[in-house]
Amino acid sequence: MKITNYSSAYAKAIAELFYQAVHAIDASVYSEQQKQAWAPAPIDYQKWQQRLAIKQPLVALIDNQVAGFIELDPDGHIDCTYVLPKFQGRGVASTLIKYLLSKAQSLGLTELYVEASIIAKPVFEKLGFVVEQENSVVRNNTLLTNYSMRLMLPATANA
Repeated sequence: MKITNYSSAYAKAIAELFYQAVHAIDASVYSEQQKQAWAPAPIDYQKWQQRLAIKQPLVALIDNQVAGFIELDPDGHIDCTYVLPKFQGRGVASTLIKYLLSKAQSLGLTELYVEASIIAKPVFEKLGFVVEQENSVVRNNTLLTNYSMRLMLPATANA
């Protein structure tokens, strides 16, 4: 697995990865209606291209295929963390988060926070994030559950 910086060449693959990752979630966790509200079809590739140009995510590649991505805002907010279904369970999300932790510390950030989905919550917990609250979010007139989570970063020697 290789972690690399975003390139516009990855935009379409990332948009499709997001859609596939959401729609692969078991319906007992998020209903079909919830998944459609979260990741509607058809995919808006133009919107994704614009978003990714701003967010500049880190991208995980396996055999030159986009396997996952993660976004870090300047204030320490992790906006998206998604893994292509065929690569789930292989440590892609954990690797991306650990890489991001190192990057965040080098940027002088003191904490990271995320709104994790029901299925992402255990991955973040395993890496030390703590749940602050459960959220009910309305997206496209549909209620979704996620969790506000935070991780305090150790002070760097340069601080």
